[in-house]
Amino acid sequence: MTGILFLLLVAVRLCAADDEAARVIVLANSDDPDSVKLAQYYADRRGVPAANIITLKLSLAESVGWHEFVPTLFQPLQDELVKRGWIDGIGMEATDALGRRRYAMSGHKISYLVVCRGVPLKVTGEADMPTGTTGLAANPAFRTHTAAVDAELALLAQSGTPTVGFVPNPLFNNDRPSDLDLGQVVKVSRLDGPTYEDARGLVDRALEAEKTGLIGRSYVDIGGPHAQGDRWLEDTEKQLAALGFDGDVDRGGGTFPGWARFDAPALYFGWYTGEANGPFVQPGFRFPPGAVALHIHSYSADTVQSPLHDWVGPLVHRGVTATFGNVTEPYLEFTHEPQLIVKALARGDSLGDAAAYAIPVYSWQGIVIGDPLYRPFKVSFEDQWAGRDKIAPELRPYVVLRRMRQLDLAGHRNEAIWAGLEAQKTLPSVAVALATADLQTAAGDIDGARLALAVISSRRGFGFAEAPLAVMVAQRLANDGKLDRALDIWRRVMTVRDLSSEVRIAWLPLAAAAARSANEAHQAMRWEDELKGLLPPAPVPATKP
Repeated sequence: MTGILFLLLVAVRLCAADDEAARVIVLANSDDPDSVKLAQYYADRRGVPAANIITLKLSLAESVGWHEFVPTLFQPLQDELVKRGWIDGIGMEATDALGRRRYAMSGHKISYLVVCRGVPLKVTGEADMPTGTTGLAANPAFRTHTAAVDAELALLAQSGTPTVGFVPNPLFNNDRPSDLDLGQVVKVSRLDGPTYEDARGLVDRALEAEKTGLIGRSYVDIGGPHAQGDRWLEDTEKQLAALGFDGDVDRGGGTFPGWARFDAPALYFGWYTGEANGPFVQPGFRFPPGAVALHIHSYSADTVQSPLHDWVGPLVHRGVTATFGNVTEPYLEFTHEPQLIVKALARGDSLGDAAAYAIPVYSWQGIVIGDPLYRPFKVSFEDQWAGRDKIAPELRPYVVLRRMRQLDLAGHRNEAIWAGLEAQKTLPSVAVALATADLQTAAGDIDGARLALAVISSRRGFGFAEAPLAVMVAQRLANDGKLDRALDIWRRVMTVRDLSSEVRIAWLPLAAAAARSANEAHQAMRWEDELKGLLPPAPVPATKP
């Protein structure tokens, strides 16, 4: 009987997933062939009926005014969804000043609306639009018509919503939404990025990650301009630690520097700079499949089609699977809250549901980028651990790290150490060696820790993501008096491809110091000369005429 019940439960879950895909609506720009191609690609990969693709003739610009947005996008889409029965509404002859039709609405059947690259990103106010001085408009900060297109489309199942300010989200932090709550919001997600290939990759990486589950480390960058945001991120860090992810937290000023350890960033949450920087802009940086990242900034999605500017575009271009942003100033209280994103995803929610759970308002500035059907925690960790031998070699060590972290948190340090040592027998890893040595040191086994690090000392070379870990090992060896071994690691580190000038400037003084400590003056001088060539020239003192 137990086996039959289990099969029935699996069948129910599969049917629910299939039903979600069957109720996805995909929106594309008929004037952009890549937009239509992306819509078809997504529908094919996710099993969305081709009939659910809607194409409209739209502007090719990322930004449009309300007088273009309503007649070309919002109203035709709303009318079509009502006509097809996706939105339950009775149309009226009356329209508002912008031409939006009045409807008597009573809910919808859409699981998610997927907006494809080529559909405008934001809608802006125009000179003849009234602002008013009552309600939200009484506050000058909210007296704007500019909003994310996606945040306006979230209100397709409502009628007569204001164009100034925002509309509260009934799903926000709501663990038990009613049918009425759900019927008011269309959950919108966007497949977009600097190139068509970047946008398509969002789909591929989501599907790849769902096969094995989310694998990697977590990184949380705390220390921004407002205490409320730091509280969110502290809560986020606690949740990630409780999930057993091996990770790092930066509570200092600024963001993670370019030379920081940043291998396999499956989960990143932080703030606060206007442009992607640090590890994210290093030449060899890539996210692992399935990665979820959020950098809180007021203009993180001012554009999503640049690989260099803001945050969303660069993150997508470097392989993130899901991210979030703001098209213009949202004010902190009205952006996606990271701790709610993690809470929802960790309990098994899809990206589309988690995004709706984590944002307090619509008709405002927030967007979510990625496949809304994506479930990072679709595969349990126990299943992931049991099937670790089938996981790609470059990711398998991070499954081991999570197992070690979980065992150590549960008070089983010796078992955690043993898991690390066993893993090193079949697939030696710098990350696992370092974690094993840390646990052995904490347990008082200094000799064991030295043996664990010896694996790294014997490596012939390091990959780009391994280089910061190798630097950590070199510093430990130097502190332990193993100067020649430390210098050998520095020699290999400084030959790693894709080390930027920023990283080399940070590491060359350390490498030169290690060389001098090992009585290798010639090597030290070579590195010091290289450093001089990378540093900007000293300013020339002003002289009197």
